[in-house]
Amino acid sequence: MKNIDDLISTLSKDATTIKIAPHPFNVGMGWIGVSAIYLVVLWIFSDVRHDLTLKLSDPWFVAELVMLIGILISSSFSAALLIYPDLYQKKNIAFLPIVVILVFALVIFFAWLANSPPAPLPIHSVECTISITLASLLPILWTLYLMRKFASTHTRLAGGISFILVFSIGAIWIRIYEQNDSILHVIQWHYLPMLGFGIIGMWLGKTALKW
Repeated sequence: MKNIDDLISTLSKDATTIKIAPHPFNVGMGWIGVSAIYLVVLWIFSDVRHDLTLKLSDPWFVAELVMLIGILISSSFSAALLIYPDLYQKKNIAFLPIVVILVFALVIFFAWLANSPPAPLPIHSVECTISITLASLLPILWTLYLMRKFASTHTRLAGGISFILVFSIGAIWIRIYEQNDSILHVIQWHYLPMLGFGIIGMWLGKTALKW
């Protein structure tokens, strides 16, 4: 009996304390907060477009920004849920970014119809995609690092959503910074690459989030 008691005592001393995982709401709010700080830092170093006050009187420009922020927020909470094996039993919220992206596409479509006559295309093109991608590198490395600490069983979707999350940060930044009114330009070089970024995230998530 004494040997058993000694064994139990030894095992109890060697037991590792299990750290309780944070609530996904707190994780999502953390990502949103860090994203907001990162955006402010980007604007401090790059400045903002000089006609921003005037552009904020354009309802379609405002709607576009609101939907981009909606993508960022919904993706943050979705990514926070996807790092849990059971999605914290909130499957509907986990797939919310899909709905937000569809509404965003509708807003962009109507903004394109309202852009008549169409604004002239800027002289640059792929530079915007490159700038957004570069601005997204630090957030995606940080996000994947945090997500690897959990036990996601939805690695592909978690990777895709996390990439859309960080790409939306870059998209918000450049829309406030870039002096450009062409909807065709932002569709081609800002938002279509976001979908490609999400696909890359799904492919990378299988490896980067594997445990």
